[in-house]
Amino acid sequence: MKKTVALLCMLLATTVVCAQNITARLVDKNTEKPIPFAAIKTGEYNGVISNEEGYFTIQATAQNQTVTISCLGYTNKTLSVQDITDLHFIIPLDEAINQLSTVYISNKKPNADSIIARARRNLSKNYQTNLYKHDIFSRETAYMDFDKLDFNIEKSSHVKKGNLKLANSSLDSLSKAIINSKTKHFKDFKGVLYVGDSSQTKLSVQKATELLDQKNNLSIDEVQNRTERVILKYLDTTLTYKLKTGLFKIEDSLSLKEKDKQEPKKNEYEINDLKGQATELLKRSQFYDNSMLLKLLDANLYTYRFVDVSSFNNELIYIINYAPRRSKAKYTGTLYITNDTYAITRVNFKFAEGKRGEKFNLKLLLGVKYVENRRQGTVIFQKDSLNIYQPQYIKLEEGRYFYVSRPLKFIENSPEKNKTSFDFTIEGNIMTKQELLLTAHSNISQTDFKTLTEAKTVPYMTLHSYDATIWKDNQTLEPLEEMKEFKGGD
Repeated sequence: MKKTVALLCMLLATTVVCAQNITARLVDKNTEKPIPFAAIKTGEYNGVISNEEGYFTIQATAQNQTVTISCLGYTNKTLSVQDITDLHFIIPLDEAINQLSTVYISNKKPNADSIIARARRNLSKNYQTNLYKHDIFSRETAYMDFDKLDFNIEKSSHVKKGNLKLANSSLDSLSKAIINSKTKHFKDFKGVLYVGDSSQTKLSVQKATELLDQKNNLSIDEVQNRTERVILKYLDTTLTYKLKTGLFKIEDSLSLKEKDKQEPKKNEYEINDLKGQATELLKRSQFYDNSMLLKLLDANLYTYRFVDVSSFNNELIYIINYAPRRSKAKYTGTLYITNDTYAITRVNFKFAEGKRGEKFNLKLLLGVKYVENRRQGTVIFQKDSLNIYQPQYIKLEEGRYFYVSRPLKFIENSPEKNKTSFDFTIEGNIMTKQELLLTAHSNISQTDFKTLTEAKTVPYMTLHSYDATIWKDNQTLEPLEEMKEFKGGD
């Protein structure tokens, strides 16, 4: 009996030792520069992708477990976990230059327009989007940078001069703290996204986290909320106030006591918000009517130029640049198309020079201006078990300039109805980076989709520093150094 128990203990110990997370980095063999967006396959049709710094993490079950690494422009490499350990977790990849000599047998340069036309004709054969389920991992990184923040309390006969001076001093300190905050926020979740068609999706979330600095968790509404608290401290705290901005009444009964009584926000995400975020990213990889990718293949909107050839998974890849032909075309970038199936395996896109996204300017009327001045991203596809190309990784970066000048008026709920007027102007930039890693795909039936039920909310874990153990048993995106080094206050 003792021997049996000892043997079981040894087996359990071996399992624990073997089931480990392995983090490694891919580099170019010649330049030693990191290699981003390489596919690391841990099974025939699943795996992860290296991040922008070349890092990836996999869960290894044994030292002899093998992974296959493939990346555009590099030869494939198959390694065991032991091999990765022997390389000290730095994996060099060789350029795939010598494999491409066969493309120039005819001495005739490939025609870009012809390649694009064939890619368009083969869309229905190469891609399928409806009635699929995707295992996904989503990461959103948001940055807010305030360039300007001005406060001004107009003199009021019922507020003591000393209090007015203290209030202005407090607001000045608040303004400096906000401008210097450099707000940063990370939101991760893992789940399954079910697709009926391009307009119907459902989401099941397994785990979600939020990494932020609570003290610097700022939005325009939060800035207004903090300024309200400062002003209320120096008014008659025994009274309540109406709060108005321009012609619009915001609150009827505002007081410092009511502000202090506010219940803490629940640590829950709305499923519809997460689903909308993931669905919008997924649409960037689809070829339905009027989609972004379908427009990039419209020769009436874009011009095309053959650049070079490369290889991926031992397939010949045409590299084609595109640029706007018509004013309503917004993007410039690169398409990577296979010689065999004419499938698009990768797309890089960004706003062409002078192009912008959503914008409105009501600065004179309502004191609001907004311009989406940056949009760029990458979509990478991989074959699934049915030889259908499915998205493996989607990244979208967006930048927005904003300006808000908002007059606020505090009106006493008293017979005197004393008023205190306050103006604030806020100006800055918001940048968001959204990433979607799709680790597995499978078909579903229409009945399966219809019978699925969605929760309304999902709880999330609030973190104040990066914790590698949270996702240790999951296929995720390896975080960048800025996330690993992030420290936030409670």
